[in-house]
Amino acid sequence: MRHRVAGRKLGRNASHRKAMFRNMACSLIRTVRVDEGSEGAPRVAGRIVTTVPKAKELRPVIEKLITLAKRAHRISESAAALGSDAERNSDAWNEWRESERGKEWVRATAPALALRRRAFSELRDSVAVDILFDELAKRFIDRDGGYTRVVQLAAVRLGDAGAQSIIEFVGERDRVKSGRRAAPAVIDTAEQAVDSNESADEGTVAEE
Repeated sequence: MRHRVAGRKLGRNASHRKAMFRNMACSLIRTVRVDEGSEGAPRVAGRIVTTVPKAKELRPVIEKLITLAKRAHRISESAAALGSDAERNSDAWNEWRESERGKEWVRATAPALALRRRAFSELRDSVAVDILFDELAKRFIDRDGGYTRVVQLAAVRLGDAGAQSIIEFVGERDRVKSGRRAAPAVIDTAEQAVDSNESADEGTVAEE
């Protein structure tokens, strides 16, 4: 029995499942940065189509990675005051790097670098890690969770009729709730009949 056992096996062993979610996470993250006209570019940025169980299992994987990126972004922002505007590997930069201020900057940014390496160990894709830390972290910096959504599609997958769904990042193509529409005024039929009779009588008097 699988009582209190979380997660779906999806017909795969542990290593196969881990590799599959790694590839799916990289595919979803890479679609954020779309190069128009490039071969294999997605039709919609920040979205992939997969089966419903896979999308539901992929969602926590993606959201934990975005949380890591947000933590690293906050650490880098707090340490930005200690940084230098000099060009990297220049004399001014090397002098700043050897100074006490430069060493303090290294100590302050070390946790952010550790988080970036941790994300790379999960994804094994440098482009996906760059997009995750440079774009998605800034995009969701003020959002507390719920970075993705799963929308089930009506069309089933050809071949095995598997239920399909979209998993995408929130913030774009969101539904906007319209304001409450005021109900039309209800007019009593008896009052309406009296008003019509009065108007008809006034028209008759005017003709006379």
